[in-house]
Amino acid sequence: MTDDITSEQIPDITRFVDVQAPPPDSEPTACLLFGTNQVPPVDIAAGLYHRGLAPLIIATGGVNRHNGIIEGQVFRELLLERGVPEDVIRVEDRSANTWQNVEFSLPFVREALAAGLRITAVSKWYHRRAIHVLKTVGGDVGPFYAIGWDPIYAGRPVTRQDWPEIPDGRRRVIREWREVSARVADGSFAALEQANGAWR
Repeated sequence: MTDDITSEQIPDITRFVDVQAPPPDSEPTACLLFGTNQVPPVDIAAGLYHRGLAPLIIATGGVNRHNGIIEGQVFRELLLERGVPEDVIRVEDRSANTWQNVEFSLPFVREALAAGLRITAVSKWYHRRAIHVLKTVGGDVGPFYAIGWDPIYAGRPVTRQDWPEIPDGRRRVIREWREVSARVADGSFAALEQANGAWR
């Protein structure tokens, strides 16, 4: 894929891929952690749990292709180390991609919805695919929230400001923008927009 974007496109691309739509401070939700070998999702979810805002945490992820860890199980262990009780945590540990993160954790998503909880997706800040997959596969998930975090590649945080200057970040953000745009256009991803503080 050629990187033929212009500097004028960068702000629009950043806005498009940014998943951030956090839940209100007063609303407990179920956190859905999209699989990764990085730790920030655990810290976000544990922090919300200890504030009384994450009564259910869904950890997803099978074998990580880079280091061989089983992401969902590592999330679970790290959550327990941070004082999150076992009965709060649900684990999906078979998935190989974002689609399967959601598909294989649907029973837990439905459990959360049945308990009257909205979902908060926790993913890399530019992982717009994650929220479209949640809507596409989750179907009746209703309005949901998202919290994005800054991943680190080659020792550098990929932030909303710096991604164009970081080769690993630039490649990933542009790929996300192009893939999601194409898949919404061809109907293989459900269309979404932010409205009233949530994804709908």
